[in-house]
Amino acid sequence: MKRPLALLLGAILSAPFAAPAWAQIQDPVKVEQGRLSGAPGRKPGVKVYRGIPYAALPIGELRWKPPQASAHWQGVRQATAFSHDCMQITPNFPNYLKPLHATSASKGEDCLYLDVWTPANSASDKLPVMVWIHGGGFTIGSASFAGYDGENLAHKGVVVVGINYRLGVFGFFALPELTAESPHHASGNYGLMDQIAALKWVKRNIAAFGGDPASVTIFGESAGSWAVNLLAASPLTKGLFERGIGESGASFVGSGFRPMTSRADAEKAGENLASEIGINQNVLAALRAKPADELMKAAAGKYRTAGAIVDGWVLPEDVATIYAEGRQNDVPLIVGNNANEMTALMQPISGAAQFIATAKQRYGAMADQFLKAYPADSDAEAIESAYDSARDESFGWNMREWARMQTKTGHHPAYRYYFSHRPPGPEGQKRGAFHTSELAYVFGNFAFPFPWEDADRQLSGAMMSYWTNFAKTGNPNGPGLPDWPSYNPTEDNVLDFDVPIVVRTHVNQAGLDFFDAYHISLSAARPPGGSE
Repeated sequence: MKRPLALLLGAILSAPFAAPAWAQIQDPVKVEQGRLSGAPGRKPGVKVYRGIPYAALPIGELRWKPPQASAHWQGVRQATAFSHDCMQITPNFPNYLKPLHATSASKGEDCLYLDVWTPANSASDKLPVMVWIHGGGFTIGSASFAGYDGENLAHKGVVVVGINYRLGVFGFFALPELTAESPHHASGNYGLMDQIAALKWVKRNIAAFGGDPASVTIFGESAGSWAVNLLAASPLTKGLFERGIGESGASFVGSGFRPMTSRADAEKAGENLASEIGINQNVLAALRAKPADELMKAAAGKYRTAGAIVDGWVLPEDVATIYAEGRQNDVPLIVGNNANEMTALMQPISGAAQFIATAKQRYGAMADQFLKAYPADSDAEAIESAYDSARDESFGWNMREWARMQTKTGHHPAYRYYFSHRPPGPEGQKRGAFHTSELAYVFGNFAFPFPWEDADRQLSGAMMSYWTNFAKTGNPNGPGLPDWPSYNPTEDNVLDFDVPIVVRTHVNQAGLDFFDAYHISLSAARPPGGSE
């Protein structure tokens, strides 16, 4: 029987936390590099430690090297301020998105730091740990963004960790010389290597903050969700986490639709970048000597492979192959996407004529099948179909495929969701459940400038309970919450986060099934070993 959300919230908020609300871990906290002192959070019982180094400064000879151990320090380090954000060119966000990305941190290569929010009373509490990997297309973002503050989640009885990792040309850059100097004959995935180094630091040190190193959940959104997917496929992360949550992003493109970039292709792109900016001799040394600002600006708009590649080491093969063969890190998953992802990511098309012409050009003999799934009988319908088809192609299909593959080749369940709740106010009504909109509810930080209502806070309370229940047990269900069944490919079930929260089946099936067929057709047409 469906219960009113307000009643559910009462049950959720009355649930006991793992630590008393007035308790706080005592400083100094000792980690492997030295002692730390944090600061009280806004909520009683939560302590915050900001700007903890987990790796050495990646400059000079360490630029484009796997992360190295951080130096020790003497005395007590004040962990009360965020570190630098990693090098990035911040776009001009629309006004409604700016509060989510608000940060007081400056930018620099000295950015391999993490932050900890803990509600523990002592180091012996052994609370579940949630490690947040921020999004931003692997080119922008930071753990210090206001929307990612972990205090509300921590208040529900988990230790929350936010990590920074190298971005853009600093985090995802390949070159033949880099591959040659690597003992693993690999280059390109330095941002992923940073994430792995941070997870290893967490395993070794999180107990000092009252966390359980044997109960780690990684979670992320957009590129952060891609990272969760990639880390789940990497053989280098065995034993580093026990659960994963992916929000709107995965890498199941290797099934034939759009293969992941190979190391060889990424190396060519790296050589092209060096040539375009006038470096043709002693290339690696010259690039390592180039000031970070100059290199970042030179790469903007020219280096187009920023993101994970199949490097032969961090990722020995593409994610689809690893999952198909059951070689992934087999852990319970929550995966899903939003109903209106693309309203924040693309401009509306002109109308039906443009949509139909593009469909015929791109899909050829399959255009009629595409237009049946995404009709365009009017300009308004075509505009809606353009948003929906881009949502399904970029997010929906990948998230469904992730749940399917884990269910098929893994031994632990996947829980699939669909976030369809429209934020309140004119902007929310205009854009719907846009890309990143679920973050306000997952973190309980209502940074977006919308006229938030009690229903939004109630939905947030439920989502935070699902997420933290999952971090504690591998199952998101708990007292006072609507039942969330694990994913069944036959029913194709999702938990729809709206008011009320309900289970739905076969959401957007026609479009997702079209992309299944399209991927199969591309695979059949591709010669063995071929690429795009």
